[in-house]
Amino acid sequence: MLQALEINPEISPRASVIWLHGLGASGYDFIDIVPQLNLPKDLGVRFVFPHAPVRPVQYAGGEKMRAWFDVGNLERHAKEDEDGMRKSEKTIGQIISQELALKIPSEKIVLVGFSQGGAMALQCGLRYPEKLAGILVLSAWLPLAHAVVLERNISNQQTPILMLHGTLDPLIPIDWATKSCNHLKELGYHATISAYPMQHTVCPEEIAAIGTWLRTLLS
Repeated sequence: MLQALEINPEISPRASVIWLHGLGASGYDFIDIVPQLNLPKDLGVRFVFPHAPVRPVQYAGGEKMRAWFDVGNLERHAKEDEDGMRKSEKTIGQIISQELALKIPSEKIVLVGFSQGGAMALQCGLRYPEKLAGILVLSAWLPLAHAVVLERNISNQQTPILMLHGTLDPLIPIDWATKSCNHLKELGYHATISAYPMQHTVCPEEIAAIGTWLRTLLS
């Protein structure tokens, strides 16, 4: 099982947010955002920030770093590391199982991810066999898009999906996210996208929107 950072509420946990970091980062990457979300204490939200496994990454010349899957290049139609994605999907499923063991219902569990972590939130969330509260995709895209129609689980067909992206993102162009969102809509998902004037990062307005969305979702 992966190591993870955890932030527990002052009351017994009633909901969980599993937040997946991006390439080369770690669970520490988004931990400081939690207070900025201004979530009411009575929601009892527990945050879990897993550290991705360390592995060689082709895009970085074979350098070892934390990654949910390998990246060859950042072209839109580059070959995807399907094996790596599916392994991480299983691992994230195990993290969800840990939350279920804490008596947190699956419909109170939110998957959040930034960049390739956001891709994994979709990869796992769309296939997960129990209803989740929501899927939040930050500066990311839909991976293995061709396989979703055959592999998706009906349990999360109605699960809200929110995609947030920067209009100035030089690494993952917003066009990727827009096309991903449109594809999800064509498959009948409740997917929406909002854009912010930022690069491959997060901004205060986006953080405020995340807090509002989570508050509505988990109330």
